Amino acid sequence: MSLTLASLVQHSSLKLTVLAGEGRLDTPVRWAHVSELADPVPYLEGGELLLVTAMKLAVEDAEAMRRYVARLDAAGVVGLGFAAGVAYDRVPRALLDAAREAGFPLLEVPRRTPFLAISKAVSAANAAEQYRAVTAGFEAQREMTRAALSARGPAALLAKLASHVDGWAALYDVSGALVAAAPAWASRRAARLTGEVRRLRDRPAPASAVVSEAEDGDRAGERAEDRVELQSIGSGRRVRAVLAVGTGAPPGTAERYAVNSAVALLTLTTERSRALLEAERRLGAAVLRMLLAGEADHARAVAGPLYGTLLDEPLRVVVAEGAAGRRRTAGAAEAAGDTARGGAPGEACEPEGALPAGVRALAERAESAAARAGESVLLVPHDRRLVGLVADGGAAAAACADFAGRTAAAEGEPVGAGPEHAVVVGVSAPAGLASAAAAFKQAEQALSVARRRGRALVEHEDVASGSVLPLLADDAVRAFADGMLRALHEHDAHGRGDLVASLHAWLSRHGQWDAAAADLGVHRHTLRYRMRRVEEILGRSLDDPDVRMELWLALKATATVPPAG
Repeated sequence: MSLTLASLVQHSSLKLTVLAGEGRLDTPVRWAHVSELADPVPYLEGGELLLVTAMKLAVEDAEAMRRYVARLDAAGVVGLGFAAGVAYDRVPRALLDAAREAGFPLLEVPRRTPFLAISKAVSAANAAEQYRAVTAGFEAQREMTRAALSARGPAALLAKLASHVDGWAALYDVSGALVAAAPAWASRRAARLTGEVRRLRDRPAPASAVVSEAEDGDRAGERAEDRVELQSIGSGRRVRAVLAVGTGAPPGTAERYAVNSAVALLTLTTERSRALLEAERRLGAAVLRMLLAGEADHARAVAGPLYGTLLDEPLRVVVAEGAAGRRRTAGAAEAAGDTARGGAPGEACEPEGALPAGVRALAERAESAAARAGESVLLVPHDRRLVGLVADGGAAAAACADFAGRTAAAEGEPVGAGPEHAVVVGVSAPAGLASAAAAFKQAEQALSVARRRGRALVEHEDVASGSVLPLLADDAVRAFADGMLRALHEHDAHGRGDLVASLHAWLSRHGQWDAAAADLGVHRHTLRYRMRRVEEILGRSLDDPDVRMELWLALKATATVPPAG
């Protein structure tokens, strides 16, 4: 407890007498200072007990004393000690009246008590308080260190911190989600600070902020206002987590030691977790490579218990990339001779920082959701994309869908045209571990469809239940179709017959001459002649089902719907 004027008055060897300001004796005393200046305020910092003999003060001038006391009070001086029996036998009436009018503490110092004795008492008391604070801080550090190393980890550390600051503490992950809070009643209070946490998270580390809000009935139905201090966690420029500490008043020295120790311990824990995460990510890349190579048994043996029950239950493969990134299709990768490097994770696992901002945020959201739900997830950054295994119907899968949906809704424009935080996600159908390779191909196919359709997320079931026709909108497909039909269009342009319209009618009627001729309003012999001309011009037989399929898709790709007749 800090030294106060009341403590000094009760000091038996000092023999101090209170003459005014009895109601303000609980004010802490930072220092005792002697000054005979008429205006000592420029040389004070506040919190001092000012000691005077009044040799150079106009202590019998009532107006001068009122101004003197008012200036001391405004400067934060906690009290005035007047030496009796030196220049004056008693405190002059003008000074006494001024102090009483202002309610300013005025102490009479007997002649036998030297000012040095008061200075020593203040210094000794403050040193003892500082020692107690440091001792308490070290004890708090020891307790929190043991808590951090326990099975409960950060949650146990928060409980110890809350008890040392006589308040509450909470930890948030990098996405701004609440990870843990102590005591239990603080969870609701901490959840209301998500916006403040996110604002702090976006500032370069180290960063801190202080907010004050009223809490409604969190403790025994009372309404109070707490002071909340937010501290970023992380050793680099990027915030890894945020610590919130709520107290009824600004922390004292001992409490400040406890908070600083908690920040240091959480930073060490976070950085250690990052190192372990990097090792886990490299192991995960190896496990995923084995799965995609069809070596499910070897993958399970290497993973061991690391991913819990994830490898034993139905799972989905997720592939995500930035909406502003390059278009990737299985065909393009294969044409470049780079299928393995552009698809599944290769030998090297690139750092998470190489991912686009949106994909990085998606990974953080999925990992946070999985952690809160107590489920495992395997996420591997590779080639500026994220490849992962998530539990079918689990929290991580839901977080991916929610994140993609939110970023797409925020853009209000086609995927790929917005800022860097937008993502495109392809999700496979549910699969077992042995079918992971096939599921990965499904996820890549879904990602390609999402790109083509301008959607943020496509599941493979959506591809299977949809139509292949929207996929024909690709420029390369249109160019192929135009080239295939060009000769027929040129023939029709010279007025030598409606070969394109006739071909469309004949294909739409599955080669039924009478039905197709009726649609066109011509005799079936005329239609037969036109189809022979189509074969002659194209140099291909309409008896070949592949030719008929290609011609039909070409007509669809060019949006050619010829009029009948």
